[in-house]
Amino acid sequence: MDKIFIKNLRVIGILGVNPYEQRKPQRIRISLEVTTDISEAAKNDDVKQTIDYSTLSHHINDYIDTNRFFTIEALIEALAQEILKFDRVNAVKLRIEKPNAVPEAESVGVEISRKKSD
Repeated sequence: MDKIFIKNLRVIGILGVNPYEQRKPQRIRISLEVTTDISEAAKNDDVKQTIDYSTLSHHINDYIDTNRFFTIEALIEALAQEILKFDRVNAVKLRIEKPNAVPEAESVGVEISRKKSD
């Protein structure tokens, strides 16, 4: 299987357990790899036969913009399931980070891997 990746996509969303985090959108960083088969897209030089990372990035941004979560765990599971809805996606490895959550750390986050049910 082949992989398409997006590294450190910066989005703004409502995420956090503290009241101020639920009032003010904050920076969220997302990295992902999706497993797919790129052979037809490569053979035909056709973006319609693969996963368009630009379309996927916009979809992720829109999803986070229209939803709010208390925990990264809830967000990452919901987003993984959303990404798995893409026809050509077989599996996803997803990492979500909050760069400003702990002042002493560069970032904190969660990473998961999910695949489509057979």
